[in-house]
Amino acid sequence: QVQLVESGGGLVQPGGSLRLSCEASRNILRIDDITWYRQGPGKEREMVAGISSGGTTKYSDSVKGRFSISRDVAKNTVYLQMNSLKREDTAVYYCNAIVVPTVEARLEFWGQGTQVTVSS
Repeated sequence: QVQLVESGGGLVQPGGSLRLSCEASRNILRIDDITWYRQGPGKEREMVAGISSGGTTKYSDSVKGRFSISRDVAKNTVYLQMNSLKREDTAVYYCNAIVVPTVEARLEFWGQGTQVTVSS
């Protein structure tokens, strides 16, 4: 079982920055993948950025060059640094963890989400 707690959301003006945090209840090096998703109003949930236990990162085309995912292993926390925010980045941001303990098993966990609103 993995509990995920997101924080750092809020209201920011276009062009501004925010840093989201996702704190896990276990050693994040033992979590195969941690991924940020978001769901905007009237939209489907979409992948934003992810990091594997080995440190490999991935980004959606819509945030590449503006967002950066990183981690602090000592704090069991993954961060999403969001720069040059646009109105279309407005969404609830969720942290997702995938643990694959065996070849046959795949466990998935979600945080409660944190609201990001980009508006002037």
